[in-house]
Amino acid sequence: MAGTDTTQSIVYRPSPAIILCEPQLGENIGTAARAMANFGLWDLRLVNPRDGWPNERAVAAASRADHVLDKVRVFATTEEAVADLSLVFATTARRRDMQKEVVGPEEGARRIISHIGAGAGAGLLFGRERWGLYNEEVALSDAIVTLPVEPAFASLNIAQAVLILAYEWRRQSDLGEALPFGDGRAEAAPKSELMGLFEHLEGVLDQTGFFTTPDKRPSMVNNLRTALTRGSFSSQEIRTLRGVISSIDRRHERPNPNRQKPES
Repeated sequence: MAGTDTTQSIVYRPSPAIILCEPQLGENIGTAARAMANFGLWDLRLVNPRDGWPNERAVAAASRADHVLDKVRVFATTEEAVADLSLVFATTARRRDMQKEVVGPEEGARRIISHIGAGAGAGLLFGRERWGLYNEEVALSDAIVTLPVEPAFASLNIAQAVLILAYEWRRQSDLGEALPFGDGRAEAAPKSELMGLFEHLEGVLDQTGFFTTPDKRPSMVNNLRTALTRGSFSSQEIRTLRGVISSIDRRHERPNPNRQKPES
């Protein structure tokens, strides 16, 4: 879905940290950064990335989410990466043999928003591409957040998981209703203009003999008015429609030069 507005400035709002534990592919780091940028997250932390940092493949995959990549911090251990946070959710699609609360993305997002709103730090912990988080890493978290995926095929790409949880965070926040643009629809015309359209159309239809059965005229008029009312036309649209009707009316009145004159 293309459409980045390059005239807009990046706003670094308080948001959860995204911690990727030992990511293997630079492409996954880059696409995770892009997913973060889509929904206003910017604090990306890497724990011992396999190919080191910075990574050219990550830059290429980030699709100009440079403001996220420029702020990346690299840590040797997960403990160091979460040290300044007081709320951490571990993301996993697998059941863990530990006494750890499990919440869905909506509840997780609400708790993070409340926590950050109180001035504290929160983060989401993501595991390795092939086997996810170790139990020791999950044990560092306050709770597990998981998605309602199909159990028989539960594994998500890191960037996919980041995207879903970043979206849920934004949706639950006060930014959730702030769509990037409106539909551009003009205000509906006043009923007086709509009534004028009805009268204009019905008058022309009377002249052209459209209502061939007089007793059915009222129901046909009601059907036409119902259909036209459903359109919520603007004043400009009504003027255009009336112009079309006038054009048809004039064409109907114009004599046809190819029509044979009746013999006298």
